[in-house]
Amino acid sequence: MIRKFDFLVIGSGVAGMSYALKVAESGKGKVAIICKTTLEEANTSKAQGGIASVTNFKVDNFEKHIKDTMIAGDYISDPAAVEQVVKNGPKGIEDLVCWGVNFDKNKEGEFDLHREGGHSEFRILHHADDTGFEIQRGLMEAVRRNKNITILENHFAVEIITQHHLGIEVTRRTPDIECYGAYVLDPDTKKIDTYLSKITLMATGGTGAVYATTTNPNIATGDGIAMVYRAKGTVEGMEFVQFHPTALYNPNEAHPAYLITEAMRGYGGILRLPNGEEFMQKYDKRLSLAPRDIVARAIDKEMKIHGLDHVCLDVTHKNAEETKHHFPNIYAKCLSIGIDITKQYIPVVPCAHYMCGGIKVDLNACSSIKRLYAVGECSCTGLHGGNRLASNSLIEAVVYADAAARHSLSVIDEYTFNNNIPEWNDEGTMTNEEKVLIAQDMKEVGQIMSNYVGIVRSDLRLKRAWVRLDLLYEETEELFKRVKATKDICELRNMINVGYLITRQAIERKESRGLHYTIDYPKHAYD
Repeated sequence: MIRKFDFLVIGSGVAGMSYALKVAESGKGKVAIICKTTLEEANTSKAQGGIASVTNFKVDNFEKHIKDTMIAGDYISDPAAVEQVVKNGPKGIEDLVCWGVNFDKNKEGEFDLHREGGHSEFRILHHADDTGFEIQRGLMEAVRRNKNITILENHFAVEIITQHHLGIEVTRRTPDIECYGAYVLDPDTKKIDTYLSKITLMATGGTGAVYATTTNPNIATGDGIAMVYRAKGTVEGMEFVQFHPTALYNPNEAHPAYLITEAMRGYGGILRLPNGEEFMQKYDKRLSLAPRDIVARAIDKEMKIHGLDHVCLDVTHKNAEETKHHFPNIYAKCLSIGIDITKQYIPVVPCAHYMCGGIKVDLNACSSIKRLYAVGECSCTGLHGGNRLASNSLIEAVVYADAAARHSLSVIDEYTFNNNIPEWNDEGTMTNEEKVLIAQDMKEVGQIMSNYVGIVRSDLRLKRAWVRLDLLYEETEELFKRVKATKDICELRNMINVGYLITRQAIERKESRGLHYTIDYPKHAYD
């Protein structure tokens, strides 16, 4: 089946929905949102802490936010991208509020601002400790009200369509690759349909599920990054995987690990060993409020030194009622496993959280493939550099969704549908009965990445990961050619592609920088 939409949005978090709303409100055409599961299940909804933007100009300013972002990014952030996000942040907040998102306010009616690691001022807007969920809720309601937007839940984008599908050879040196839409798996018919579009936006989120433990939902398999890479688009910065320092240590719970928000350290939480001893003074003068890469490595080192499964976060010295008010969901979650955070330490451990690299885009969110934009965690705007500053991701998504919308609306009249695209051909393939192989291979990818491409790396570990991923790649591609495409085998292919990209780009960076730390090159290349 062939379907046509002027704007095809692949992904349904804050990035995808913000863009969809902007272009739909223009009246310039029909919009489709391809949603891998349901609208509710996106990385956005898991974000607890908040969204960063300068709003209190009495004490804060753009220059401070820019400086904090550059420092956290280890000075390899793109200054133009940083300036664009920071200076357009307040407008992004206005857009969210207009769409129905609620942020907590103080008694004076102003935004109740938090501070998080790496920030020099209180500038984090939030909604209790479930800010992402509130943003997702507000945007979902706005999207569902808009008659120009078609929502296709439980649909899975398999590949983006380029000249390659017209029989034209496309390589990484091809200068004019164009995107004409995507092949999408229908959950009801089990067939792959052709979705033609004038403009396609990739907003598929992150890659956390390629690791054995992550705060991301299971759907975060890096699909957009893998699709664009296979289509010969530019992908960079993949070595910069952010490990959140404080996920709840709970051996009885697999994916996703429960996040203990950075805001809890901004609130005054102190990192300690289980015996109560503080340790961050050994690693950074900012103590528990140091940027995430420093804190995660410190925890990793302390766990190895002392043979621990976890360290602890202590908020028992804070007012109990205030703690329950600010962090009601964390309080309830910990209580459900027998921990009263007002009286007991919270056991925490680092785990994969955020991808700072991805599909390379310019200031208009244009990728290296024409007619294809990328926004949100799947994109690499240059904002985060070597390490994302806490709570910069949500505001980046809103600001770049606006930039992508403005640019795509200015050029859409130049494009037409490419009606020569062939439908997906799966003749001669068979139904895949080897589900156990796919499940096992997914588990193996997670183990390889966590063991060899984690918080601390080495040439030997990275080489070992490369060799094992290469073997999995060969086996999976052979299976993919023989069987009908299903969501699970497509996800496995994407996970292997993403794992390969993280590993290869980590091998290529011959220095320790930001989130990429290797014992073979423990210093910056310029030190």
